[in-house]
Amino acid sequence: MSVYPEARFLTSAHQPNQFVVDSGAEVAFAGRSNAGKSSAINKIVNRRNFARTSKSPGRTQLVNFFHLADTHRLVDLPGYGYARVADSVRRHWRGVLEDYFHSRTSLTGTVLVVDSRRLLGDFDWMLLDLCQSIDCPVHVLLTKADKLKRQAASKALAATQNELAAIATVQLFSATKGQGLEQARARLDKLLGCA
Repeated sequence: MSVYPEARFLTSAHQPNQFVVDSGAEVAFAGRSNAGKSSAINKIVNRRNFARTSKSPGRTQLVNFFHLADTHRLVDLPGYGYARVADSVRRHWRGVLEDYFHSRTSLTGTVLVVDSRRLLGDFDWMLLDLCQSIDCPVHVLLTKADKLKRQAASKALAATQNELAAIATVQLFSATKGQGLEQARARLDKLLGCA
């Protein structure tokens, strides 16, 4: 059973004028196209196929809004930096993302999904800078932690925490094994103002 029994898909937006009404509280999930963002969302909400997953990076090409409870939403943003798409599409995504972050007064936090084997890349830093510019709290999920040996995972966590000491909170996460699941849910609730 879902820990968010009211969770449901609301709408997908290709343009900013298609965003849902800017009220309540919402947390955005962002990350590289191959970082495991959709799998992380599905595990946290405890719903299979809640967010669309694919073996092909870059399947999330729209801004997807989901109702969680009351006036709380989860927003699945397009993956960036890896998908094989035309430059014009990539420019469009960037414009929509920038508009989203600068226009949404209901945005209360961002969960940045990063592959624990790759760590932070240029696009991740751009997103962190964007969040800092609007005082948006960030929580980093270092996903696919089950693919690293324990010592390597601890090293990745420590390195990322050192890099982001004053910028974001960081944790290890595995959608496959459920590692870090309760911590991720607690952080999501805190960002939404539920905790």
